[in-house]
Amino acid sequence: MHTLSLPRVFSLLFAFCVAATFFGQDLIARQAPIDRKMKTVDSVSINRVMKRAEVTNYENTELYTSWNTSKVHCYANATLPESYRIDLRGFAMPTPSRVVTSKFGYRPAFRRMHKGLDIKVYTGDTIVAAFDGKVRIVDYEAAGYGYYVVIRHKNGLETIYGHLSKQLVKSGDMVKAGEVIGLGGNTGRSYGSHLHFETRLLGVAINPALLFDFANQDVTGDYFVFHANEDYSGSSPRLVAKTDQGSEHTIGGAVAMQQSKHYKVSRGETLYSIAEKTGLTVATLCDLNGISASEKLKPGQILNLRH
Repeated sequence: MHTLSLPRVFSLLFAFCVAATFFGQDLIARQAPIDRKMKTVDSVSINRVMKRAEVTNYENTELYTSWNTSKVHCYANATLPESYRIDLRGFAMPTPSRVVTSKFGYRPAFRRMHKGLDIKVYTGDTIVAAFDGKVRIVDYEAAGYGYYVVIRHKNGLETIYGHLSKQLVKSGDMVKAGEVIGLGGNTGRSYGSHLHFETRLLGVAINPALLFDFANQDVTGDYFVFHANEDYSGSSPRLVAKTDQGSEHTIGGAVAMQQSKHYKVSRGETLYSIAEKTGLTVATLCDLNGISASEKLKPGQILNLRH
């Protein structure tokens, strides 16, 4: 019988170990691309899921249950929340222009409501998104907005940008605050180049001046609280009350102002004149707004009338 010498045995064992090592490394090497590929597939899948969730959050929220890409005003049957806090942080002014050429409110000359602000811009000026959001409508309306863009935002607002000369986004696009969405113009029912800017919540037009201070290129605060029982059809909100029969009427004078949460300062007004108009004391106004009695008020400034 042939026997192996001890050195021969050690040589064979060494060769076996080396072969096993190379075989194992080869298996690992062949598995690595598969692992990397699986990680890539997982990453793509996760991103797709996150993207779908992000889009869904704009289309179906605690406020909105529909996503209409053809009609601006499509919320006639929507149920308004009793109150809703709109987060104004993370904003961008839609234009650096500080000149408001037409305010929010009733226009006697045209016998109709103007449900936005007209901001002086020139044809070709850059217009940007006011907040992060998703573009709902990009369209043209000859007898109204001209070329316009509607964006729905995470804070509950929808903003409308009208009379553009060019639209630079399409329906379904995700946009960031400050991202260019179009160029200023003079299209549609317009008498001179300007931006028509609207802010709405579930179709209810809110005076943009209550949210945006164009003169100072800033928002009026971190938050704005929308109340379903306030009438936003004028230059400042008024409380709408229910009668015993269920019909609505508007409360006028100092009583309405006391129950309304905000007051927009007009040119020439002082704390003393506003205190007399609202039925509050100067001390109360100062306490509510963190200001002194000698404070000089600016036109367009928003004052708190209650906590």
